[in-house]
Amino acid sequence: MMLAILENTMRTKLSTGLISTALYISLSGFSLFAQADIVELLPRIKPAIAGVGTLHPLRNPRIRLSGTGFVVADGRHVITNAHVPPPLMEVEKGESIAVFLRGPEGLIVRKAEKVASDPDHDLLLLKMEGDPLPALKIADSDRVREGQLYYFTGYPIGAVLGLHPATHRAGLAAIAPIYSPTPGTQSLTAKLIKRADDPFLMFQLDATAYPGNSGSPLYDGETGEVVGVINSVFVKGAKENVLRDPSGITYAIPAQYVSALLEKSGLGGIKNEGASRLSPVILRNRR
Repeated sequence: MMLAILENTMRTKLSTGLISTALYISLSGFSLFAQADIVELLPRIKPAIAGVGTLHPLRNPRIRLSGTGFVVADGRHVITNAHVPPPLMEVEKGESIAVFLRGPEGLIVRKAEKVASDPDHDLLLLKMEGDPLPALKIADSDRVREGQLYYFTGYPIGAVLGLHPATHRAGLAAIAPIYSPTPGTQSLTAKLIKRADDPFLMFQLDATAYPGNSGSPLYDGETGEVVGVINSVFVKGAKENVLRDPSGITYAIPAQYVSALLEKSGLGGIKNEGASRLSPVILRNRR
């Protein structure tokens, strides 16, 4: 009798061990496949990532990086956050919005101009000079689900780290309204009241983005399609207005608003079929 019990116990432990091993191998395989996908995808993503800031011929340094953007539509347009370019510029002294690209010979700067904006969702569409670049495809963000894994590529603290795009992995922790009710009226502002009237859904991510990441594309690691636009300043002002020290949580504006902005600008459905030449060159720094 004791021998039979011992044999059954050993079989159970062996079976459990085999299941655990199989599960580990399965999860490890999934991780490896996901890693392989993003490794193969990044060479197609990075050429579409741009720094966004200003160019001032009389300033030292002449360029100032404020955030990130990504190429869309016909390859001549860039999406970023509306708060990224400064609200006031010394236009009379030649200051202009600029898009920064990393070319084979160094830093390339293209002048850009505002085409359209969506201040309610902190989105801005720019048109840059020069030949078209590879563009990212905008996905249907209504299909995004909590728990899914995504990536974002941009220039965290770009002015310090330089124009070298960094990629971060982020899980979608929650899909929630942008506005969080305040415990008292003393925390209310005109902007919060306006957002409370239209509390659209945004994506909450379990990753940390830095100021330079504003405007970075949040994309699917398999297809490279954009599902959102990284945003901290705009969203944190609504979600974390009662916090003295805002959290390290990152937020993203759903890509459906990017699609709407492109449609509004007559760029809906336009695909880039151009080359990826980085010209004209306004400023070139060899590094």
